[in-house]
Amino acid sequence: MKAPAQSAAARALPVAWVGGLLGLTVALALASLLVGSTDVPTSLRWLLSPDAQSDTVLWQIRLPRTLGAWCAGALLGLGGAIAQGLFRNPLAEPYLLGTASGAALGVTLCLLAADSSFMGIAFWGKLGLTSSAFVGACGAMALTLSLSRGVLQTANLLLAGVVVSFLLSAVTGLVLLSSPNAWRALQGFLLGTTGFLGWSSVLLLATALTACLIPAVLLSRGLDALTLGEDTAQSLGLSLPTLRIAMLGILSLATAAAVGQVGVVGFIGLIAPHLVRQALHVNHRRLLIAAPLVGGVLLQAADLVSRAVWRPIDLPVGSVTACLGGAYLVALLWRRARDV
Repeated sequence: MKAPAQSAAARALPVAWVGGLLGLTVALALASLLVGSTDVPTSLRWLLSPDAQSDTVLWQIRLPRTLGAWCAGALLGLGGAIAQGLFRNPLAEPYLLGTASGAALGVTLCLLAADSSFMGIAFWGKLGLTSSAFVGACGAMALTLSLSRGVLQTANLLLAGVVVSFLLSAVTGLVLLSSPNAWRALQGFLLGTTGFLGWSSVLLLATALTACLIPAVLLSRGLDALTLGEDTAQSLGLSLPTLRIAMLGILSLATAAAVGQVGVVGFIGLIAPHLVRQALHVNHRRLLIAAPLVGGVLLQAADLVSRAVWRPIDLPVGSVTACLGGAYLVALLWRRARDV
C-alpha cells in the first residue's frame, strides 16, 4: 500500500504546483489592477465604484498589459525549455541562436519604414511588427544554420548563433545611428517594455503561444530521447535533423512573437526551466507545460515591479528582469560554491 500511496503523491505534486502557479497568476493580475500611475486607494475606489475613466484605465490598459506580459513570458519560458532540451545545455536560452537579434532588427526596420513607434499601433500594425520580427528571427536562424552547415553539429550551431547575434545587434545599432529620431522611439523596445500591450497584443501572443505549445508538447518525446545521446536517439528511430528543424521553427516563432510585442526581455527563458527543474522531477512533456507557466508569472511580476518602484514612471521591464535574473544566478552560483 505504501508504493501506490507514494505514486499518488508524486502525481499530485505537479497538479498542486501547477494550481499554485495559476493562483499566483490570478493574484498578480488582480494586483496589477491596483498598481499604476495612480495610488492604490484611488485604484481601489475605481475598482469598487466603476465609471468611464476607471473602465478605460483598469480594463483597457492595465488588464491587457498584465495578460500580455504573461503570454510573452510564457513564450519565452517555452523557448528556453526547448533550447535547453534541444542542445542539452542548462545555460541555453531563446536568444542563443541569434533569433532575438534578428527579430529586433526586423522590428527596427519595420518601424523605421513606417516612420512610427509602438504608440497607437492598431491590430494590423502590431501583426506587421510580429511578422517582421518572425521574418527577422527566421532570417537569423537561416544565417546561423548556413554558418554551422546544418543542424547536426551542436557546438558549431551554438558558435554560429553567438556570431550572428553580435553581427545583427551591430547592424541594428548602425541602422539606428542613421536615424537619430528613431532611437528614442525604439529605446523602450530595445530595453523591453510592456507599456504598449493592448487586447490586440494579447490576442496575437495567445495565438502564438497556442501555435507553439501544441506541437512542442507533441514532439517532447524526441527531446527525452535526445537526453540519452544522439547515437542512442538515432538508434531508437529518431530523425535528428527533422526534430531540430521543427523545434528551431517553434523556437523562432515563440521568440519572434514575444520580441515583436514586448521587445528584448532577458533571463526569463533561462531561469523559468531552471525553477521548474529545481521544484519538480519532470520529463520534457511536463517541462514544456510548466516552464511557460513559470515564465508567465515571472514577467507578470517584473511588470508589476516596473510599475510600482518609481511611480508614475514605468521602468523598462527588460531592465527589471535583468536585475532579478542576475541576482538569482549570483545567488545560485554562491550556493553551489558554498556546497562544494
